[in-house]
Amino acid sequence: MMAVTVLKHATIYTGLERIEDGYIRFDDKILAVGDMFDYRAEAGEQIIDLQGKTLVPGFIDVHAHGGYGFDAMDGDADQIDKMATAMMEHEGVTTVFATTMTQSVENIDKAMSGVKTAADRNPLIQGVHLEGPFINVQFKGAQPEEYIQNPNAELVARWNELSGNRVRLITYAPEDEGSQAFEDYLLAHNIVPSVGHSNATREQMLHSKATHVTHLYNAQREFKHREPGVTGHAMLEENMYAELIADGFHIVPDMLRLAFEQKGPERIDLVTDSMRSKGMPEGESELGGQKVFVKDKQARLADGTLAGSVLMFKDAFHNAMAFMGASVGEAVMMSSVNQAREFGLASKGTLEVGKDADINVFDPDMHLIETYSYGVKHTTKA
Repeated sequence: MMAVTVLKHATIYTGLERIEDGYIRFDDKILAVGDMFDYRAEAGEQIIDLQGKTLVPGFIDVHAHGGYGFDAMDGDADQIDKMATAMMEHEGVTTVFATTMTQSVENIDKAMSGVKTAADRNPLIQGVHLEGPFINVQFKGAQPEEYIQNPNAELVARWNELSGNRVRLITYAPEDEGSQAFEDYLLAHNIVPSVGHSNATREQMLHSKATHVTHLYNAQREFKHREPGVTGHAMLEENMYAELIADGFHIVPDMLRLAFEQKGPERIDLVTDSMRSKGMPEGESELGGQKVFVKDKQARLADGTLAGSVLMFKDAFHNAMAFMGASVGEAVMMSSVNQAREFGLASKGTLEVGKDADINVFDPDMHLIETYSYGVKHTTKA
């Protein structure tokens, strides 16, 4: 049986409220959380005084291809396991959706099998995000064109089975032939349809059942004064959750702030869209068989196209406050609360009794110093 730990005298952002001087008691699950005025010590618990520290829920990244030398598309279960663990130890990500990209059916098969084996032993991996191959050639971004195809529910069923029914999110182009029946299939199987790498018009989007937009602004029909496009549609529709890559490169700070002011903190999911180069030295790397060059915190193909990111989630959390003007509580919503709500992660997203003890600890200067995953403490690695 796991020992009981109490963190006390901390400022706690539960995802629902802010507790100025609070405590949280947990083993692998949260047993109690509240104001220090109500705290009563219990026999056998380990008490840690965190005066001046801040606690927030563990981060949830629903769009992460790789990092630390690893990539989900490699299909190597040991490496996918290590990748997820490194994201937790370096960035405070306590839940991740292993993300694929447009590739051959055989390569995606291999990735799904690898993710299943890794997720069976590493509960940090809570789902799969299939980014492609059902996308539009005109907005392929860094996705290899030769493997792009129209929406195919049979392939999704195959990949979902191979992953152990872990596919939770699919990026596709709703303007492509067969997309409406495809959307119906996704919704019937608890998979969120996400418009991305798409040339859809506002009119086409109004007939789509997509409720999520992959990396808002990037690789999609742009917002223009005579055609709102994918970006404008996502801005206008309250039901749409919008991913933001808050590195300051994929989206300049002013446009991050515009999205925040238009959508509000309740409908934004911070993501990294990170690739294997994250956490590694600058230089040449690889994405889907393509050479990628990393310099000045940016990853680009040889032609200059942005190719995923090397963004750490803890930096996205800070950037939400610095670039968007979000409060800590609003940053928590965009980092944990929204993702748990949108994807039905019932034991994640907030610091409440009965939830998994996934907790990030920040020092007085708001630097991440510790992460508790299922109640186990990990000192943040540089």
